[in-house]
Amino acid sequence: MPESRRRRRRNPNRGRAADMAITQPRKKTNYWYVAASAIIAFLVIAGFAIGGLAGVLPGANGGAGSSADYVEGVGEVQTIMSTRQHVPENQNVNYSTTPPTSGDHWDWWARCGFYADGLPDERIVHNLEHGNIVVSYNLATAEEVAQLKEFMDNFELAPAWAVTRFYDRIPEGTVALSAWGVLDTMQGVDEARIEAFFRHYSGTLGPEFPNGAPCTSSGITN
Repeated sequence: MPESRRRRRRNPNRGRAADMAITQPRKKTNYWYVAASAIIAFLVIAGFAIGGLAGVLPGANGGAGSSADYVEGVGEVQTIMSTRQHVPENQNVNYSTTPPTSGDHWDWWARCGFYADGLPDERIVHNLEHGNIVVSYNLATAEEVAQLKEFMDNFELAPAWAVTRFYDRIPEGTVALSAWGVLDTMQGVDEARIEAFFRHYSGTLGPEFPNGAPCTSSGITN
C-alpha cells in the first residue's frame, strides 16, 4: 500500500490528463472551408478545360485554325481570315483568295460529291472548316472533265472528304485544290498532285473539329 501511494504521488496528473482526453470536445469540421476549397478547385479545373476547348468549339477563337500541318511543296499557305462565323443563306462574303480557303460561311455545308453545276463559295468554306478538301475546276474540254470525274469517283478518300465543283472564277484549263489555309492550282488534271494534296490535308487543317468531319452525311446536296 505505501508503495502504491508513492506511485500515485509521482504521477499526480495522470488521472486528470486521461479524464481531459476523454471529456475534451472534438473540434467541429469547418464545412464552409471545405466547400469553398472544392469550389475553387472546380473553377481552376474548368478554366483549363475551357481553354483546351477554345480551338474546338465553333467560333470559339474567331478565325483560328492554321496551316500548322502544312507540308512543304504541297500547295501554298494562305493567310487565315479574321472570322469564321455563320452568315445567313444567300448573303455574299468577300474572300481573300479565289477560290477561298477560310472565312465566314453559310450554316450548311455540301455533301461529298461531284457538282458539275457548281457550288457557292459560302457553302464550300463550311466544308473547309470541317477539314474537307474542295476541288474547283474550270477545264477546257469535256474529256478533261470526264478524266477528273473518273479519278475522283475511284479515289478512296473522295467519298469521305472531297467536294468537287465547276468554278468559273478561275482561268480556263485550271484545277484548284483548297484546304483550310492552303491552296494549290494546276493546269489540267494532275492526278498524282491531287492525290498528294488529299493524303496530306484530308481532315487535318479544318479548325472546327480536331480530326475533321467527313462530308458523307447531312449538309446540302445542291
